Amino acid sequence: MLKKIINTDLSKTTILIRFIVGFVFLSEGIQKFLFPALRGSGRFEKIGLPDPEFLGSFVGFFEIFCGILVLIGFMTRIASLP
Repeated sequence: MLKKIINTDLSKTTILIRFIVGFVFLSEGIQKFLFPALRGSGRFEKIGLPDPEFLGSFVGFFEIFCGILVLIGFMTRIASLP
């Protein structure tokens, strides 16, 4: 079962989709740190979430980390859950 979770499909369409999704996650995570008032803590503060500074950094890090995992094709099933 662990092997099924870790392995990924190597067809061309799967690699293309994985690249696109991973790039979107990675770029959105980076934007949370580059533009915190618009994409990070400022956005979370505007919608009324508690502790927006922590949430902005946490979500940004998680998007970058999971985006990289999806891009390299490692544990893509788990990385795509969040």
